[in-house]
Amino acid sequence: MVSRPSPRLRAVHRALADPLRIRLFELLVARSRSAKELAGLVGMRPDRLYHHLTQLEEAKLIEIAEYRRLPGGKVERVYAPAEVEPPGDYATPADVALLLNSALETTRADVNAAAQAQEAGEYRRIGLGRTVVRLNEQHLDQLKAAFERLLATAHDHPDDDGVPATVLWTAIDREDRRAQPPAGAPRDGPSD
Repeated sequence: MVSRPSPRLRAVHRALADPLRIRLFELLVARSRSAKELAGLVGMRPDRLYHHLTQLEEAKLIEIAEYRRLPGGKVERVYAPAEVEPPGDYATPADVALLLNSALETTRADVNAAAQAQEAGEYRRIGLGRTVVRLNEQHLDQLKAAFERLLATAHDHPDDDGVPATVLWTAIDREDRRAQPPAGAPRDGPSD
């Protein structure tokens, strides 16, 4: 019997399977904002963002943090990340691939925007590294944990004089791990 993702997990993956929604979520992680403020940052009209904000709300990734009174008696919603972390239950490989591809697409847009800003004379830093390393399960887990610790520390202790920076890291098996012989076993198998 195949496990199916929960409706909540499907909503999270659906919500984050769009580069614009990833961008909106990241902007809200940095600071609570209204749709009008978000629209100014992503170069869209506020009314074009409500569908995306609703998707993030339905996935319980963001919530309305406050209602801000505007001149003339109108009220605007101010959005913030939800207090609850997304669930860690089962996701299909297709769900994960969709989510990761959206993250890569968003990162590609960030790189392009930073490069264009550099062309216009702004000081923007862009760094990229890519390498292949051979890691067993234990060392891969240690590497992932080290990245997560560094990122958690940076997130929990932001620099007051810093600027937002996007950090994307990936760890992708290039071969089937099940095909790897156990430690100490001959790599070519037993000979007759």
